[in-house]
Amino acid sequence: MAIARHIIAATLAERSLGRVDSASFAQEIAGYLLSEHRTSELESIIRDVMQFRADHGIVEIIVSSAHPLTAIISKDIEAEVRTVYPAAKKIIISAVIDETVIGGVKLEFANQQLDLSVQGKLNRFKQLTATGKE
Repeated sequence: MAIARHIIAATLAERSLGRVDSASFAQEIAGYLLSEHRTSELESIIRDVMQFRADHGIVEIIVSSAHPLTAIISKDIEAEVRTVYPAAKKIIISAVIDETVIGGVKLEFANQQLDLSVQGKLNRFKQLTATGKE
């Protein structure tokens, strides 16, 4: 019988809390998923691991932007993350360059997203004007 995904994620997350060598840990995870024919569950497991770590004070966030993040923008993002996770002991920001982001940033947490991009703001504006709200 296959082990439940949330149990795999909790086990991986617990092991990752004190991990230093992330490359070898990633290889172990990949090896397990390949051997169990569960590679299609990778994204779900990663989200579950990120949520477990966030619940234990280590918040990981993926930031998509058109340009590299400056120190000031990183500090602003960290402040924004602290509003969502006020008890965070550590915040890990992984920056991703996404040329489709015109301006601003998109923040991806374990189980939620915060779109602070120009496109996202325009979309929200369109929705509000279409419904007659201000």
